[in-house]
Amino acid sequence: MGNVLAANSVTPPPMPGPGAGLMSVPPGFTMPPVSGLGEKPQEAKDDTLPNPGTFEECHRKCKDLFPVQMEGVKLIVNKGLSNHFQVNHTIALSTVGDSNYHFGVTYVGTKQLSATEAFPVLVGDMDNSGSLNAQIIHQLSSKVRSKIAFQTQQSKFVNWQVDAEYRGQDFTGAVTLGNPDILAGSGIVVAHYLQSITPSLALGGELVYHRRPGEEGTVMSLAGRYTAPNWIATLTVGQAGAHATYYHKANEQLQVGV
Repeated sequence: MGNVLAANSVTPPPMPGPGAGLMSVPPGFTMPPVSGLGEKPQEAKDDTLPNPGTFEECHRKCKDLFPVQMEGVKLIVNKGLSNHFQVNHTIALSTVGDSNYHFGVTYVGTKQLSATEAFPVLVGDMDNSGSLNAQIIHQLSSKVRSKIAFQTQQSKFVNWQVDAEYRGQDFTGAVTLGNPDILAGSGIVVAHYLQSITPSLALGGELVYHRRPGEEGTVMSLAGRYTAPNWIATLTVGQAGAHATYYHKANEQLQVGV
């Protein structure tokens, strides 16, 4: 087992990191956080609750601690072509699974929101079989963000989705439409909502509705997250069971997740 990382001396601009959705996405990517419009008076900060982030990020702090498992050797080469354009090559060699090659492209637009945020963001990843993952993310306003993602398997479309996210002062709501087919009457709709109850406690829920010929169903789950100065506890309860995570930051060098 091994892992080799080779990078060009040109440092690409800060890029957003990975995220989860109804479909797989290129590695190393996620939707960046929404920035505020500026500092508010001190008295307003004391009376308002913080934005809790998104429902999908509830367990992320703990999940990010776990390494990505792989068998074999992986070589990654990144090349920054400009302040807005980057390409990468990934070669994975394995005796257990299939060896493969991926070519990735990332473009960051000129709409600068902060020192580390710019839109639109376009990300694409294609493997040696011709399968493609791609995303387009754009900040429509200071509180509204949209995303379009699709996935092909060789020459056939297998997944595509459209997301819309709204971040209020102390809540976040999002709606995702996946694989809609009006003629066949099928598709998936996912709604998320997360609300800050206190500066440390956030509660929310997820509703998933899916439909296809001869089948229709709804799945609902509830989540709670408590954030302390150096630890975070999260619990998600749904029809399929419960999922709990605990993240603890002992110091700058040691972090623990369960």
